[in-house]
Amino acid sequence: MTTITAPERAAAQAYLRLLQSARAVLTDPRLAPYAGEMLTRPMAEVDEALRAAGLEGNEDRLLRLVSSLRSFPVLPADHDGPPPPRG
Repeated sequence: MTTITAPERAAAQAYLRLLQSARAVLTDPRLAPYAGEMLTRPMAEVDEALRAAGLEGNEDRLLRLVSSLRSFPVLPADHDGPPPPRG
C-alpha cells in the first residue's frame, strides 16, 4: 500500500477532479468549444497542488497516488483523517 501525505492526497484528488471536468466538458458538444476557458481553473488547482506536494515533474508518483486513491472514495482536499472504511 502506498503511504500518502495530505499534500499528495490533495494533488491526486485535484487531478481526479480535473479529469472528471475535462471528460464532462469535452463530451458535451455544446461545451467543448469552451474547454480552454472552463478548464483553466481546474488546471491551475492541479498545478498548485502538485507544487505544494513536490510532485511537479513526477508523473509516475502522481499516477501511483491516483491509482491508490481510486481504491478509496475521493475525499475533499481539506480532509485530514484517514479514508472511511470500504465496504
